[in-house]
Amino acid sequence: MKKKILLLGSGELGKEFVIAAQRLGQHVIAVDSYDDAPAMQVAQEKEIINMLDGDLLDQVVAKHKPDLIVPEIEAIRTERFYEYEKQGFQVVPSAKAANFTMNRKSIRDLASKQLGLPTAKYLYASSEEELKKAVRELGFPCVVKPLMSSSGKGQSVIKNEDDISKAWEASQTKGRASGAEVIVEEFIRFESEITLLTVTQKNGKVLFCPPIGHRQERGDYQESWQPTDISETQLKEAQSMAEAVTRELTGAGIWGVEFFLCTDKVYFSELSPRPHDTGMVTLAGTQNFNEFELHLRAILGIPIPEITLERKGASAVILSSTDGKIPEVTGLDVAAGMPESDFRIFGKPVTRPYRRMGVALAYSGKNEEISSLRKRAVLLASKIKAN
Repeated sequence: MKKKILLLGSGELGKEFVIAAQRLGQHVIAVDSYDDAPAMQVAQEKEIINMLDGDLLDQVVAKHKPDLIVPEIEAIRTERFYEYEKQGFQVVPSAKAANFTMNRKSIRDLASKQLGLPTAKYLYASSEEELKKAVRELGFPCVVKPLMSSSGKGQSVIKNEDDISKAWEASQTKGRASGAEVIVEEFIRFESEITLLTVTQKNGKVLFCPPIGHRQERGDYQESWQPTDISETQLKEAQSMAEAVTRELTGAGIWGVEFFLCTDKVYFSELSPRPHDTGMVTLAGTQNFNEFELHLRAILGIPIPEITLERKGASAVILSSTDGKIPEVTGLDVAAGMPESDFRIFGKPVTRPYRRMGVALAYSGKNEEISSLRKRAVLLASKIKAN
């Protein structure tokens, strides 16, 4: 059952997916806008194109005739996916899922207006003047996000009038796609936020990974840990919402569904139809299958009978602090001396401030507290430099 997989986006998540695919004998063509991207380093073939150019995307699909088309990022001309499905290509999870989730407007309207899931109040703005109007209606603080972006790119928290112009500029220059419209959200004063990795199967029940807690800075994940504290009632609410939205979007694969947890309410936040960055904690062996193995098995139609928690784990990102090329990684010898710990270096060829260059992992099958694992993962990450 060897399949040809066209991977659209070749970052660190794509790299781990390719490694999982290689272990099951699959053939992967890794695509990205720059050469030597992480997933390209382990795939059989590569293509370097701007995936926002629909004609170039068509050419690559026609050239390779893949069995599966697997998006890893948002910056893709996803409307072409509908035509690929008509031509007989399997889009993961589906053309509908890719189109809805690559655009915050589509997924938020689906969740809130069509499915009735509780979300933060939100408005849209297509100009700085419309942004000012939306902020006045929602009040301070509020959050502004480009409709197409990830990892916090172009996202801002507006705390006062002076922040509005800066937030508009950031949304227009740091998002991942053309188009001025942004989403403006009320600021939810949540107690914690979680990622509920959800697995939909071709011929099996929907499965849920143990919930993952995470901490963000600059809109980007810095730490994640598994499992995280959540009441049974809240977990059932989150699982019900995750199953409802993934069923509506259709298709098989893993989904990173994010929620805000408040004292008396669970809010749907966002959804990614692919392995999630906070799910890199599963590389610490927290589950019987990590999130990349689960994604691969689901899209290949390999049955997954259950997902089990094997041990506790925590992850912390390894960031670069300078602009440069061909980074030198130091501190691995020191980090390797820490017990019940591990790390992954992504192999990105270019650095810039706050770019994610690797991840540190801590784990324990004993009664060690999550707080202790988090501290060890952060300490481990601090020992490794990639500049």
